[in-house]
Amino acid sequence: MNFIEELKWRGLYKEATAGLEEVANQDKIVGYIGYDPTAASLTIGNMVTIMLLKHFQLHGHRPIVLMGGATGKIGDPSGKDAERQLLSYDIIDENIEKFKKQFAKFLDFDGENAAIILNNEHFYQDMDVFSFLRNVGKNITVNYMMAKDSVKNRINNREQGLSFTEFSYQIIQGYDFQYLQEHHQCSLQMGGSDQWGNITTGTHFVGKNGAKAYGLTCPLLTKSDGSKFGKSEQGNVWLDETMTSPFQFYQFWLNKISDDDIEKMFKIFSLKSKQTIEALLEEHLEESPRILLQMLAEELTTRVHGKAALEGVQKATAIVFNKKLKYDLLQDLSAADFDILKSELPCFYIDNELLDKGIQLDDLLVKSHSSLDSKGKIRNAIKGNALSINTQKPSSHSQQIDRSFLINNQVIYFQNGKKNKFLGIPLQLKADEKKALIDLDQLQLKTAKGEESEQQNLAFGQWAKKYETVLANLIETGYVSSNLPAQLSHKGQLLCKLISR
Repeated sequence: MNFIEELKWRGLYKEATAGLEEVANQDKIVGYIGYDPTAASLTIGNMVTIMLLKHFQLHGHRPIVLMGGATGKIGDPSGKDAERQLLSYDIIDENIEKFKKQFAKFLDFDGENAAIILNNEHFYQDMDVFSFLRNVGKNITVNYMMAKDSVKNRINNREQGLSFTEFSYQIIQGYDFQYLQEHHQCSLQMGGSDQWGNITTGTHFVGKNGAKAYGLTCPLLTKSDGSKFGKSEQGNVWLDETMTSPFQFYQFWLNKISDDDIEKMFKIFSLKSKQTIEALLEEHLEESPRILLQMLAEELTTRVHGKAALEGVQKATAIVFNKKLKYDLLQDLSAADFDILKSELPCFYIDNELLDKGIQLDDLLVKSHSSLDSKGKIRNAIKGNALSINTQKPSSHSQQIDRSFLINNQVIYFQNGKKNKFLGIPLQLKADEKKALIDLDQLQLKTAKGEESEQQNLAFGQWAKKYETVLANLIETGYVSSNLPAQLSHKGQLLCKLISR
């Protein structure tokens, strides 16, 4: 297959200007896609156009990734009902650096047709507004710009309208193409179908400059029911692991693709060959579609987050969803694996001093999880054989839990019934945090002796102000309740008794 045939088979072709397929078959050409850094990460929606660049490169052509350092400061009105919230220049620069690291995972930046990354801010840094209007603006008419759907739709919306800032976007994107053609021999601009108007503006600019240019778009990514693909319950699925964890990314591909969409998504996102994909679809699509989703989730998680992350995610998946977990699996987890697990299961904290001393099981677990909000529930769970510690059933509510229960010195794994899984994580409180707990304990003892409520509120307010730098952490780690006035939790009381001895 040639480049265009590949895109058509994979569902990555929407439309193109005349003559592109012939030119791409005859010569090695340069093509680009622009990405405005309006967020701190790319999303799986961006991966569709990244696949355009990837297949373009695999067919021997040179891809350019154009970062919108300039256009990102304006905002593209295409497909938008209202004007974008403009970002600060510093945030745009930070986002660009993050984008660069992500693109390094998808394209080859070495070799004969190595990809290159450019920033369109550099195209304009030596150009004043009058030079821009004289040398760039003269190449396009307002009539031409007004005919674009992205402009007409917003102008006809009397409530939102269209600012001159966004109106000028297509001029800048058009000149981007002209600049790339002049300086990098770029003859093709690609993008999503919502960019067709901007792309043809670019071919217009290049044509005015006496050269030949082409445009190509792919369909916007939708599910079989017509809804937008690429969002989870938490919103966008990001390629940055701090915004969408590798576990969440992996689970998205396993659980958010319907059987009707498997073939479509496999062809779009997998880099397996046509022959391999068709054989896999024939073998599994009807009888075992889950196997295809597993393959796709593994391929994409490895590409975006790396092989080590995939292995950690698979171990975490086995723990989160395994009803009959074996102790050996817990023992095999690395520190990185535990980090993934901590981000996906509820956690509570256990002070190191309590672990060193040993703490009774029901004292440790009371209110550690929503299913264990009283000692009575803990004892009932033990009697019903529902509670386990590191997959082992406890002998009694009075069993002592100490540091020896930590798996690889990282966590203690608890399970109450089939669904309630959670982790106990060792914590070393700082000296000022311990001092805050002791002072709160003393304050509570005083107020228990019957001070007037007004005096109590004043005393607790003074305590909260004195320890405001550590209060949020004490609440988060469960040593102080979030109620006002602040109160020691059961765990906080136990720690204070231990410290005071």
